[in-house]
Amino acid sequence: MSVGFVMLCHTALDRAAQVARHWAERGCPVVIHVDKRVKRRHYERMQRDLAEVADIRFSERFACEWGTWGLVAATQAASMLILREFPAVRHVFLASGSCLPLRPVGELISYLDERPRTDFIESVTTEDVGWTVGGLNIERFTLRFPFSWRRQRRAFDTYVRLQRRLGVRRRVPKGIVPHLGSQWWCLTRQTLSAILESPDREAHDRYFRRVWIPDESYFQTLVRQVSTNVESRSLTLSKFDFQGKPHIFYDDHLQLLRKSDCFVARKIWPQADRLYQHFLSADLGSQALAEPNPGKIDRLFAKAVERRTKGRAGLYMQSRFPKANWENGMSAAPYSVFEGFAELFESFDIWLGKVAGTRVHGHLFAPDRAQFAGGETVYNGALSDSAGLRDYNPRSFLVSLIWNTRGERQCFQFGPEDNQKISPFLARDPNAQISVISGAWAVPLFRANANFSDIRREAARLQKIETEHLEVLRAATTKAKVRVWTLAEFVENPMEPLQTIIDEISPRSLRRLTEAPRMADLTGFGQFLQNLRNQGMQPVLMGDFPAGDDPRPQPTRRGRPYLVK
Repeated sequence: MSVGFVMLCHTALDRAAQVARHWAERGCPVVIHVDKRVKRRHYERMQRDLAEVADIRFSERFACEWGTWGLVAATQAASMLILREFPAVRHVFLASGSCLPLRPVGELISYLDERPRTDFIESVTTEDVGWTVGGLNIERFTLRFPFSWRRQRRAFDTYVRLQRRLGVRRRVPKGIVPHLGSQWWCLTRQTLSAILESPDREAHDRYFRRVWIPDESYFQTLVRQVSTNVESRSLTLSKFDFQGKPHIFYDDHLQLLRKSDCFVARKIWPQADRLYQHFLSADLGSQALAEPNPGKIDRLFAKAVERRTKGRAGLYMQSRFPKANWENGMSAAPYSVFEGFAELFESFDIWLGKVAGTRVHGHLFAPDRAQFAGGETVYNGALSDSAGLRDYNPRSFLVSLIWNTRGERQCFQFGPEDNQKISPFLARDPNAQISVISGAWAVPLFRANANFSDIRREAARLQKIETEHLEVLRAATTKAKVRVWTLAEFVENPMEPLQTIIDEISPRSLRRLTEAPRMADLTGFGQFLQNLRNQGMQPVLMGDFPAGDDPRPQPTRRGRPYLVK
C-alpha cells in the first residue's frame, strides 16, 4: 500500500461508509473521524456496518464547527492514527464524508508512486490569495477569534471591530510565514509526521487555535517549513461560488466530473445515486494516466457564476431581484417611447406599425387601463390591462412586457396624463429610445369643446407634469437615447425627425419616407396659445409658435449650409 485516507465525516454517514469501503477493499487503509456532534446511535451504526473491513479505523472524536480549531484537531488525531497503524502508507489523502473518487484507486496509487516525495497541498501567501470571502486575509493571523462566526455573528463582528479600533495585534511565531489554501490535501508520510511530531507543535497549536478558519492555514503554513517538494494544488476537485460556498454536484454532473480527470471530488449530493453507482462500480474502466486538470471545467463554472450573479439581460431572477443594481440590463431588448406623437398625428400607431413593421401600443400607462396594441385586454405572458395591477409595480410591468415579446420591437405612447412613476426607469434604461414633442398635449385641449377656464387649468397642470418629466430625461444619470423637439420645431419640418426615428427602429430597411402621417389641423392654434397667455397661463413647452392662423412659416429660399469658424 502507498496511500491511506483520512475521512472527516459529519453527515450522510451511509454514503461516507460506502466510499470508505470502496477504498479499503482496494488496498487503501482508511481512518474515519465522525463529528462529536453526530448522535451516538448513528456513529455506532456506521462502526457496525464497517466492522468486517480490516483496514478501517475510527479516531478520537472532536466537535467540528466550521472555521474553528476542532477540524484541525480531528485531522491531527486521525492522521496520527493512520501513521501509527499503517506503517506502509507513504501518502495520506485528506477527504471528507461527501467526497467521491472519480478514477480507479489504482490510478491514484500509480500517480503517487511516480511522485513519492511530492506533497500536494494548496499553499499560497496571504498577499496572493484572491478567493477569500469576508475581508480577512492577514488579519486571520493577527487578531483573535474566540466567537463562532456562524452561531455568534454579532459577537464575532463586534470583537473584530474592537480589536481593530484598539490596535490589538497577535504576534506571529518566529519562522511562521502565513499561507492559505484548500483544506483537502495529500501529504507524504515524512512531511505529515514532521508537522505532527515537531518539538514546536505545542506552540504552533496554541497559536493556530485562535486563527480564523485554521483548517485552511495550519497545514498550509507548516508544510512550508518541513517539505522539500510542494506542489501548490489539491488533487481534490472542489469548486466554490462567488459567495465562498461550495458547489454541490448532482447526477447530471456525471460527464462534467469525468472530464475533470481529478481523482476525488467534493461536494457530492448524498442522493446522487447515479454518481455513486457509476464511480464506485468495480468495472470502472481505466484510462491513460492523465494529469488532474480541473481547469477543463473552469469555464463552465465561470459561466454558472455569471448566470447566477448577472443573468440574462432584462430577466429579473430571485437571486438578484432584491439587490439593487444587480440586474443585467434593465430590460431585455430595445424599445421606443413616443410622447406627443399620438396627439399631433391622426392614427399615428397604425402608420408607425405599417412603416416600421413593429408592434405599436397606445398609452400603456394611461390612468384607466394599459392600451395594448389591437385593443387586447391580456397580452403576452398573461399581462393584464388592469391599471391597478400595472401600477402596483410599473417597472415590473414594463420589464415583463419587453421580456415576453423578445424578438419584436415594442413601441408605446407616453404623456403627462399617464402614470409618471415609470419616468425615472425610462430615463435610466439604455434600451429605451424616447422621442418627445414637448407641448403636444395642448393639441387635444385646443380641439376640446370645454370651458376655457377649465382648459387653462388643465394646461397648467399638464405643463407642470411634463416639465418635471423633461428634467428627469435631461438628468446626468440618463442613459436612454432621448430626443426632444418643441411642437413648433416639429411642425416646421416633421419629415426629418420622423425619418431619423424610423431609421433607428428599422436600421436595415434603408427606406426613405415618402409620406408622413396625417397631422391634426392646427389652424388657429397660435391664437389658442395666445389666449392662454391672456388668461395668465404661460405656455413655454411649445416653442416659438406663430401667433397667426397658419401654424407653418412661409418657406423662404435658403442657400446651402456653411460652417462659420
